[in-house]
Amino acid sequence: MQPRHFFILATAIGTWLGHANPLVQLPLAALLLPAGLMVLGQGASSWRDAFKQAWLAGSLACFGCLYWVFWPVEHFGGVHWLLAAPVPVLLSLAMGAYFGLFGLAAHLGSRRLGPLTGLFYLGFTWMLMELAVAVLLTGFPWLTLSAAFVPWTIVVLPAADIGAYGLSGVLALTACGAVLGRNSRSCALVSVAAAVLILGSGWLHLRAYGEDAPARTVAVVQGNVDQSLKWDPSYQQATVALYVDLSRRVQATANPALIVWPETSMPFYFQDDTPLRQPVLAFVSSTGASLLLGAPAYAYQLGGAYTLYNRAFLLGGAGVAPDWYDKEHLVPFGEYVPLPSWLPLDKLVNGVGDFVPGRDQKALKNNDLSLGVLICYEAIFAGLAQERVAQGANLIVIISNDAWFGATSAPLQHLNLTALRAIEQGRWIVRSTNTGISAFIDPLGRIHRAGPQFEALAAAWQVHPRTRTTLFHRLYTPLLVLAGLLAALFAVLLYRGSKTSMHSTSTT
Repeated sequence: MQPRHFFILATAIGTWLGHANPLVQLPLAALLLPAGLMVLGQGASSWRDAFKQAWLAGSLACFGCLYWVFWPVEHFGGVHWLLAAPVPVLLSLAMGAYFGLFGLAAHLGSRRLGPLTGLFYLGFTWMLMELAVAVLLTGFPWLTLSAAFVPWTIVVLPAADIGAYGLSGVLALTACGAVLGRNSRSCALVSVAAAVLILGSGWLHLRAYGEDAPARTVAVVQGNVDQSLKWDPSYQQATVALYVDLSRRVQATANPALIVWPETSMPFYFQDDTPLRQPVLAFVSSTGASLLLGAPAYAYQLGGAYTLYNRAFLLGGAGVAPDWYDKEHLVPFGEYVPLPSWLPLDKLVNGVGDFVPGRDQKALKNNDLSLGVLICYEAIFAGLAQERVAQGANLIVIISNDAWFGATSAPLQHLNLTALRAIEQGRWIVRSTNTGISAFIDPLGRIHRAGPQFEALAAAWQVHPRTRTTLFHRLYTPLLVLAGLLAALFAVLLYRGSKTSMHSTSTT
């Protein structure tokens, strides 16, 4: 096996082992991805070769973690497996392009910068790369490097100061410095110092953690409704009865201040006055419970047209829905088709129709709880959680339907990404899903009472509404401006470096 083949294989296996997977998660292995890409880039003979090798390694790494995309497309989208099989491959090849750019940056940086300067350059480049993944083409920041370390609480706590992407940059710097340290004493020292800084910061956050607000009991209900039957009209009444029964049980034993049902837990238009919603209103009215539930919704437009929303309804003790939240960041090809006039494609999964994003969102008030709601996929975006807290949320509530993922790695990967939002914003997170993993996550990213998958569940936990903000929250906008300036600077450097490299190649 040639050395470059070894590094390509190592990056793929390391990424798979580092992130949540069906076998065993070894977070430290995830550092093989930035280290391997750096070695491939620096050892390449040309800038084209650097991009190609890093792109291949990154694509294989992505495929190992994103194989699960096949499941919803084939199982729920009605797509033949021969046509569904290429979907995760194509997605991985597209995601791999970002890692190819990192390899290209490593190649150009090694020829223009000294070892120590180049090491810091690599750390910043990794951070900018993850930001680009989160923003460009609607964003898909699923393989955030820092998410691999959520099981190791002390490692991820610096995200409260520099965010998940900033922490990923420091972790990448640590990994690359360890490799460069073989030939550079200064790089080795910086790598060790970065690791010590991460652990020291995490220890300080652990030691300083405390709650200054009274606890509130919140419950989650996980119905475990089969996704293939969920929208069948003959099962709708049974679905409503299941959720009401589970809620009555937890209401009787824990008397929670809030009960949370999953995304589209009510598979009908809850806003309509139909017999299907009457048991829900009767439960809320008879118990005085506050209930947050998910259901599709619609609004009529001029000319008789209407728009569809993926909505979270908040019901008060009087049995009415005084407020709601409509999902803002929709899943491309799952909840809508981008550029429908240009792309002759339909949605990859079946549902009630094409949703439109919500507008003018705000925190939902429930007595002293101010709920910042995120729906499913929105939890992987740092900016949306930032907006909720900026709108006054003292508790983040996430409703999701991870039934789409089946028995794959995706639900646990999704949960780990969610934990990063708790750390970044310093907020408790209450997470209710249809088939799991429902959980309560504290501001240190620690996951409590994680419900088993594919079982019905009604569980309660004490959470604390919090008003204090993290350093990351307060510096979010300046950090974005700084990242934009760095991205522009690095783009110029990459362009000039590639031009110089092409000129040298043609001269030779």
